[in-house]
Parts: sequence; structure tokens; C-alpha cells
Amino acid sequence: MTSHRKLLTGGALAVLAVLFVAVILICNVLFRGARLDLTQNHLYTLSQGTRNILSSIDEPIHLYLFWSDKGSQDLPQLRTYAQRVREMLTEMAARAKGKIKLEVIDPLPFSEDEDRATGYGLQAVPAAQEGGKIFLGLVGTNSTNGKSVIPFLQPNKEAFLEYDVAKLIHDLTEAKKPAIGLVTSLPMSAGFDPQTRSMREPWAVEQQLAQLFDVRQLNAAALKSIDKEINVLVLVHPKNLSDDAQYAIDQFVLRGGHLLVFVDPVAEADVAGTDPNNPQAEMFAEKASDLPKLFKAWGVEYDPHKVVLDRAHALQISMAQGLPPVRDAAILGFNKRDLNADDVTTANLDSINVAAAGFFALAKDSKNKLTPLIQTSPDAMVVPSERVKFLPDPTQLLVGYQPSHQNYVIAARLEGKFVTAFPERKDEGHLAEAKDSGEIILVGDTDMLTDRLWVQIQPFFGQKLMNAFASNGDFFINAVDNLTGSSDLISIRGRAVSQRPFTVVEDMKRAAEENFRGKQQELQAELNETERKLTELQSAKSKGNELILSPEQQAELQSFLKKKLEIRKELRQVQRSLDENIDALGTRLKFVNIALMPLLITLAALGFAFWKRRRFV
Repeated sequence: MTSHRKLLTGGALAVLAVLFVAVILICNVLFRGARLDLTQNHLYTLSQGTRNILSSIDEPIHLYLFWSDKGSQDLPQLRTYAQRVREMLTEMAARAKGKIKLEVIDPLPFSEDEDRATGYGLQAVPAAQEGGKIFLGLVGTNSTNGKSVIPFLQPNKEAFLEYDVAKLIHDLTEAKKPAIGLVTSLPMSAGFDPQTRSMREPWAVEQQLAQLFDVRQLNAAALKSIDKEINVLVLVHPKNLSDDAQYAIDQFVLRGGHLLVFVDPVAEADVAGTDPNNPQAEMFAEKASDLPKLFKAWGVEYDPHKVVLDRAHALQISMAQGLPPVRDAAILGFNKRDLNADDVTTANLDSINVAAAGFFALAKDSKNKLTPLIQTSPDAMVVPSERVKFLPDPTQLLVGYQPSHQNYVIAARLEGKFVTAFPERKDEGHLAEAKDSGEIILVGDTDMLTDRLWVQIQPFFGQKLMNAFASNGDFFINAVDNLTGSSDLISIRGRAVSQRPFTVVEDMKRAAEENFRGKQQELQAELNETERKLTELQSAKSKGNELILSPEQQAELQSFLKKKLEIRKELRQVQRSLDENIDALGTRLKFVNIALMPLLITLAALGFAFWKRRRFV
């Protein structure tokens, strides 16, 4: 009987083992490639735009991740980020259904792989060991010998890792340079300058644009339609555009075209129609630009006769040789904290300068979304453009200055399902509403594109060297580059990073630092009071006894020294308490992770086993 029961038990275990293996094999087939992202910010879940780009790949793409795995043993943070990069690339390759081939290469020193990485143009950072280099770059190639490279995947750009890789893949699917339509009333291109009566050089931003894209100059006066080959339309100072021209822009946006607009209440570079022999006529010439019908249809409020002043961002300018520089509240310099860190166009820029800029706001009844890219401080105010235009002394702008205590949007991204500004038109192919959501980037200044606000150009042996002191040019190229992508690429936003701060520890440190500062201020106050009392006692002494401490001075000095020792002891106690609290927190976390959780799981398993046993007995 016993042997028979043992045989049945052994047979049951064998059947269970076979069933377990069968279930595993079936799951591998049915759920191949299935993933479950349980991270708080869904770090491993690709956005819909990325998935659309991956599903639209026609020809195979090869991705080569050059990562110095062996040479980075002493760089744990970089290794963590490299693992994050590798996991994202693996996820993209899995989603591409065989259209992406991923290869991870460790370019060891003095190897062919290192030469290959250098040949691709990848950048390396110095390693801890002498003479070593660390590579973390990505190269993509397609079947037509196209190549796209990210020289070094910077950890501080992790929020835009998905966008950068998706853009690399998107660029490899494009057969030629994107076509850019440029409509401007400013002298951005090379040509004859009537004021200097000589040939002028093209603006630096125009040169950069021509190097990266297929730029097509469009005549605003004759603009009635926009070629469907144009991916992005760039409007710089659209001044007095006809209804036909605005209608062409309107239909371009509604059919899915991407638009970059630079308007300005006072465009200093606007010399159209002015007489170089009549400076007064030039002063009174209209230098504002606007798109009134289109802005109204898009739900955007913009006043071409208002200029933003901002004391907090006023730049110093030189009025004349030999005179000290003065601050001009109309010429503003914005740094990182004033730029949108979550938008790819501004996330990694250091500074942007503007002059006599306008501002945008969303109309109350608008259904669209306006996301600020550049905005002022609350110490800003709005003045009529005439005040800036006819004021030779910038210091007068601060007379009677009254801040409005609100942030004004200088540049923004407008998103929405746009409707036509010309519902009465019945032209062939007329669109009354966009089929899908569109994107427009609006900028309230054109002077930021002029060389004087961001770059110095110097001749060097027949070449022109550009020394940028601001990021205006990068902003312009970033905006165009972003808009040249498909709607799926543009929809990809900054993501959360895998490096998560210890917020509890940071709060503890912040509280301790405030306590520490309080004690320091108390000690400084005691010191100042003691010095005051010693000075009073010293002034009351007779001549000839200044160097001898009186009993009152000695007592006061001893009291201060005693108080100083007590406060220093309290400061040390604050620091020790902080260290003890952090250590205690670490101990509690270790206990929870190492002991408590396994113990709870074990107790739960034992309880479940006991319940099952009681149930079937």
C-alpha cells in the first residue's frame, strides 16, 4: 500500500513537471516579446510617436552601440546609464519587427573597433586609467549607405534619449534633405546693402540653415501657394502679408505642414523702404510685423505695438566709447532657468538674447495649447513700442518702472487641431479644418537672429570664424530641426530619468542646513554685539590706556568666547544629528529590504500552505 502511494505521488510529480515545462514553452510562443513595465514613470514604455516611427520602417536599419564596457569598471553612474541606453535600444529593435539590427561593440584600446568608432566620428571621454578612453556613441546606417551618428550619449540628456534615438532612426528613413521654405522681409541673405553701398554677408543663422537643409526662398509678394515638398515653413518678420499669402500659410498648416514664425514689434534689422540719406524717415518707418488673421484663428493673442521690459534680465550695453555700460531693460538675456527644460528646442541651451521683443498669450476661448519656451521673470512690464523706438537713452526705461508681477511668453509651442482663418474662401482643395493635431513655434522677436545678439564673426586666413556667445543660433536650428520631423517625432517629449533622487535625505539635509545657518547667524549676531560693546568701552577709556583691557572688557570678551564655544558645540551637534538620521534611515531601509520583506513573504507562504492543508484535510 505504501509503495503504491509512493508510486502515485512520484507519477503525479512527474506529470506536474511535464505540465510545467509545457506551460513555459507555450507561454514563450504565445507571449514572445510581451513586456510589462512596472516602473513609476514607465521608463521602458515607448511613446506612441516612437512606435509609429518604428512600424513605418521600410528598409533594414543597423544600429551600432559603441560602449566601452571593460574600460568603465570604475564609473558606476555611467555604466547605469549605458545599461539604460542598451535596454531602450533593445526595446526599439524588438518593436521594429526585424527591421532594426542592433549590435553592441566594446571598442578596446588599440583595436580595430576603436579605429572604427573614431572613423564614424564618435567622441570619447578620458577614462580613469592613464591613456584610456570611454566610448558611448550610437551609429545608424541604412541600405543606401546613409549614416547618422550621435557622437556621445550624454547622461545629462537622458530625458531626451528616446527623442534622440527616434530622430536618428527617422533621419535614416529619409532619402534627402528636408525642404525648408523661407519667407522674410529682412536682409538675411547675401546681397547689396544700400546703406553701406557694398555687398553684405548673409546672417550666420541663414548660413547654418543652408548647410543642414534644402532652403527655398519664397517671395512673400507673390505667395499664393506652398509646394507640397516643403516640410517646414519659416516666416521671419512677415510684414503686411496679403490675404492670398496668409491663406497659403493657412492651408499649409491645415494640411499638416509645420510652421516657425518670428514676429517683432520693433525689428531693428528692418530697413525695407528706408532712405539711407534720411535718418529721420527711417526712425519713423513702421518696423512691426504681425499675422492678425492667422493668430486670431489659432487662438493666439499678440499685440505688434507692445514691447516687454524686464529689469531682472536687462543686459548691459555700451552707449559710447569711454562711458560706462548701462542696463537696457528692452535688451534681455535669458539663461537656463528661463528656458523650457522639457522641450527639445530649449532643453540644452545656455542663454538666449532678444531685443525689443513682443509676447504671446492664449485667447480665453481657444481650444489649443500654448507651451512657453522662453518667458520673462515676474519683474517684467509691458510698454508701447514707441517708447523703445524713440528713446535714445535706455536708462529712461527704468523711470517709473512698475512690474506687472507676471511672466510674459516670448517664445512658445502652439499645439492643436487648427481651423481656417478664411472660412469664406472656396478655392479648389480648400480645407476648413486640419485632419490631425498640428504644431507651430512662435517667437516674438526677430533681432535675436541677427549676428550682433549671439555671435562674433572674425576673418581667419580667408575663412569666417564664428564665435557664439549665446545660443540663439542653436535655438533657431533646433526649432527647424524638430519641425522637420514627422508629427510622430515632434510628439515625443522629454521623459523621466532613471536616476531618482533620495528626496527624504535631501529634505533632511535642507532642514539641517537651515538649522545650521540659523546657528551661524546667531553666532555672527553675538560677535557683532560684542564688538559694539567693546568699542563703547574702549571709547570711554582715558588717553594712554587704549591697549589695556578693562575688567568690563575682559568680562565681555570672556562671555563672548564662552557663548562662541556653546554655539560651535551646537553646530557640531546639528551635523552629527544629520549623519545619525541618515544612517538610521539607511538602517531601516536595509532592514525592510533584506529582512522584513523576505520574512513577510515567508510568513505569507507558510500561512497559505497551512490554509491549504487545513482545507484538504
